[in-house]
Amino acid sequence: MNPVRKKPSVVRSLMLCLAMSFAFNAHADEGNDGPAYGPELQGFDYPYPVARFSLTSQRQVVSMAYMDVHPSHPNGRTAVLLHGKNFCSATWKQTIQTLTDAGYRVIAPDQIGFCKSTKPARYQYSFQQLARNTHALLGALGVSKATLIAHSTGGMLAVRYALMYPGETEQLVLVNPIGLEDWKAKGVPSISIDDWYARELKTSADGIRRYETGTYYSGQWRDEYEPWVQMLAGMYRGPGKDIVAWNSALLYDMIYTQPVVYEFDQLKTPTLLLIGDKDTTAIGRDFAPPDIRPTLGRYPDLAKLAKERIEGAKLVEFPELGHAPQMQDPAAFHRALLDGLAALKPNAP
Repeated sequence: MNPVRKKPSVVRSLMLCLAMSFAFNAHADEGNDGPAYGPELQGFDYPYPVARFSLTSQRQVVSMAYMDVHPSHPNGRTAVLLHGKNFCSATWKQTIQTLTDAGYRVIAPDQIGFCKSTKPARYQYSFQQLARNTHALLGALGVSKATLIAHSTGGMLAVRYALMYPGETEQLVLVNPIGLEDWKAKGVPSISIDDWYARELKTSADGIRRYETGTYYSGQWRDEYEPWVQMLAGMYRGPGKDIVAWNSALLYDMIYTQPVVYEFDQLKTPTLLLIGDKDTTAIGRDFAPPDIRPTLGRYPDLAKLAKERIEGAKLVEFPELGHAPQMQDPAAFHRALLDGLAALKPNAP
């Protein structure tokens, strides 16, 4: 190779690296709003050791991060915790402690596209695919039967999992699941992935905090929620902002286009609904016509309809809590969870 031609390439590479480093540092310090994390939440600590499960999916190798926490005094049961769209498995910290104290082995994965797991450049997201990924993880860990405890978007995934693997799902606990209504059918217009992506690129800690205060915590903010805001916002300050935003856009499209509400009557798994009544979550609400918005996310009504549609379902409501009762009032939530699990007869083997 002609060495004279090589020098400009080396110089250009060096300049590009410097430019990227400068751009990253400038973005990380933008607004002096908090820490920057990697695209797989590098730099953010989880409450328990994190392992990784690699699998081949859609012609590529992807990796699921998960926590597998064993109790001191096992009761022979396994609980699988499924996080929501704006939550990671780390947000289940207090629930993991409660369940392991009660004798459960607890497995809490981050789904592909979320948190510490792979964020592919190309992936066809579906709840079926996420259910298969989760099933493969449990198989690798030797878990043939489990109780699924699922929050928010995780509730949609848990319903799909229970429909696909009914003999391996002992109990189903849905914590303020979304998907209790079909937003598209109610008048929320279609949103392109490109529009979702542009919107996600604007994610900030202030925006997350405002949204969560009003929707998740019924207008009340406490300092202990802040680490979870920074957990999300930090990925948008880091060098992987684009791939984080792109995967988030793909996931929103999955949530909007794949309702599970029409299949509730097919569920045969013993089901417990734990619902914060002040929740108002509705995907795409701000895109909907003004007259449609008040009809969306009415959780007291949606929860009762879900109970009617799911055979034998039990419903516990928290009148003063919002979208995340497990974080807003952990004591009340975990008392209801343990009582509900004890009263809910598992699927027969």
